[in-house]
Order: sequence, then C-alpha cells, then structure tokens
Amino acid sequence: MSNEVDRMDVDEDESQNIAQSSNQSAPVETKKKRFEIKKWTAVAFWSWDIAVDNCAICRNHIMEPCIECQPKAMTDTDNECVAAWGVCNHAFHLHCINKWIKTRDACPLDNQPWQLARCGR
Repeated sequence: MSNEVDRMDVDEDESQNIAQSSNQSAPVETKKKRFEIKKWTAVAFWSWDIAVDNCAICRNHIMEPCIECQPKAMTDTDNECVAAWGVCNHAFHLHCINKWIKTRDACPLDNQPWQLARCGR
C-alpha cells in the first residue's frame, strides 16, 4: 500500500528519471545554476614605478606639465614636458631638475649625488 501512495505523488517525468537513474551505476543529478555571468568588464590600474608621483621642485604631478611648460602647453601641443628619473628612483620634470642641478648637484629629496637613470614620458 505504501508503494501505491508513493507512486501517486510522483510526477511522470520524475518517475522516468528515477527509472533511468536506477539502470545506471551513479544517479544523475541536474542542478540549476545559481547565477550566470552575462557580461564581465575588467578594469585595471597602472602607474609608473617611481617613489614619488609629484615633482618635488615645482609640486606638479609628474605627468602634468611643469611650471615652465604650462604656458606653452596651451598653445604648442607638440611640446611635451618629459620626466627625468634618477638612479635613486626619484622623478622630476626635466626642466625642473636641470635648473636645480645648476645650483646644487644632488637629488632634492635624498641629497645623494644626482645621476640621471632615464628620461622620457
């Protein structure tokens, strides 16, 4: 009698799945996905590998024009203000560090002798 009650509560689709899974060695499980990713947009942030991101001489950001280049930047788009890195890994605007070196041949931040490591944007 208990078998008849159990069979009445089972849907036809479920009874077929049970019959098929009993023929196989492992039961077949169909799980619904909890969620599905429709779209994924990756965002990345990068920066230069420098110890300081502002020029310690003019206090402008190293990727912005220095005080000397700011008036020229409005009219002359070809003129770029380049950054200069020392061996101490401090960066300054090239114009700023050139003026500084004329008065004192040392890094403005750590007072080590200034040696140019690389120059560019």
